[in-house]
Amino acid sequence: MKTSTSERKQGIQWTSPKQLDDLDFADDLALLSRTHEQMQIETASVAAVSVSVGLSIHKGKTKVLKYKTENSNPITLDGETLEDVESFTYLVSIIDEQGGSDAEQMKFKTTINQY
Repeated sequence: MKTSTSERKQGIQWTSPKQLDDLDFADDLALLSRTHEQMQIETASVAAVSVSVGLSIHKGKTKVLKYKTENSNPITLDGETLEDVESFTYLVSIIDEQGGSDAEQMKFKTTINQY
C-alpha cells in the first residue's frame, strides 16, 4: 500500500514533521484523511493498486468512519456507496466517531471483570 500513498500528502498530522496516511497490518488497512475529497482519492488509489497486483477490496467489509465532519457525502468504490459506521475495531482497538476509545476501555474492563 506504500505505492498508493507515498506520493501524496493526504493523511493527518501525526507529529510536527510527520504525516500519517494509513495504518496497515497483514490484510487490514485503515486510510486516514483530512477531507472527503482526499479520502475518495485514496480509496480509488488503493483499489487501483490492489487490482494491479491481482487483489480486490471487499466492498461489504469496507467501512467509513467520519470524525468531526459536516460532509455527509458518501465515499464510493466502483460506483458503490461504502457503509458509514459510528465505530469499528482495527486490530484490537475500537475507534469511534467521537475520536475516543471509551468503548475499548469498557470492553477491557468487562474482560478483566470476567476473571
